[in-house]
Formats: sequence, C-alpha cells, structure tokens
Amino acid sequence: MSSSTYSPIPELNRLKEFEENVYPEAFSDGFELFEYGDVSSLGSDAPTEMRDGLIPFAQANHSGSFYALWRREDRADLATVPVIFCGDEGDLYIAAGNMREFFRLLAVDDADDADDVPARDAYISWLERTFGLTPVEDPAALYDAVLLEHGRAFCDWWLTFDDEDSIIEDLLDELTDLEDAQGARG
Repeated sequence: MSSSTYSPIPELNRLKEFEENVYPEAFSDGFELFEYGDVSSLGSDAPTEMRDGLIPFAQANHSGSFYALWRREDRADLATVPVIFCGDEGDLYIAAGNMREFFRLLAVDDADDADDVPARDAYISWLERTFGLTPVEDPAALYDAVLLEHGRAFCDWWLTFDDEDSIIEDLLDELTDLEDAQGARG
C-alpha cells in the first residue's frame, strides 16, 4: 500500500511512510497502523451511527485494542478530530484532541517498554523534524484537558445509539469528577 494513498489525512500518510521505513521495528509499544477505515474492528453488530462516526486506523496493543478518529461536527480536516481509544477489555476514552496531539502521545517513553520499541528515538527525531513536535511531558494533564474539551459531546454522541453502556457511564463519572474539581478550583 502506498503511503500517499493510505488515508485522506496528510499527517497520517506521513506517519504511514515513517512506519514503513522503520518496519519491522516498533516505534511505540503495541502501535501499528492497519487498513484505514476498516470498520471490522468495531464488530459486526456495531450500529450504523458508530460505523459512520468512527474511523479505525491503528491497533493500540497486541490484544485487539485500537484507535479511531471520531468524526466530530462534520469537520472537513480529519487531522483536527479527536482520537478515540477502544479497548479490547471494554475501555473507551478520548486519547487526544487531534492527530498531532496523538503523535506526541505515541512518543511518550514508558521505561517498562523500552526494549519493545527500538525505533522510538527515530520516531521522536522524525516527529520533531516533520512537525516540530516533542513528546507530551504530562500525558495525564493532556488526557484531562481533552476529556474536559470533548468528553461531554462524545458521551452524548455515544448515547444516541447505546443508552445503557457502562463504558460511557464510567467516562461520564470521570468527566463529572474532573468538572467538579475544576469548579472547586474556581
């Protein structure tokens, strides 16, 4: 597959090209791009609204979790939509507010996986050279900010096709706690 035709997102095409250049070496633990828009990862019983709203593009780990773009507000530039993590064990969260934030998260160094990602340094160099970006220094703070910005809208969207999903209840509880903490700080 040619990197120029991988997706309609120039940034993601550049990542595909980088991945092809370092293959088979990993640059982020468990991460690997797969066929852009392959909705089979959503499952055969996924509602049409979910299939229309999420664009799967990469595996997140070696056990079935994946990343998808959330088509928010019909934005034409898909590099500006949130990136959603869909876990193989039922986890669901907003990983990043846009593609470039997501790229920065992929560069975060976890000492536990250093041996599993021999191309991480090459990725960090590529990220800076290509986009002028560096790894996220505080992933938890980024996660909180992204959840506050997009969480309510994402949960509302999800609930339009699944109103009894405990995954969303957990995400809503987390969001409410964050909003309460933010309100308490004034």
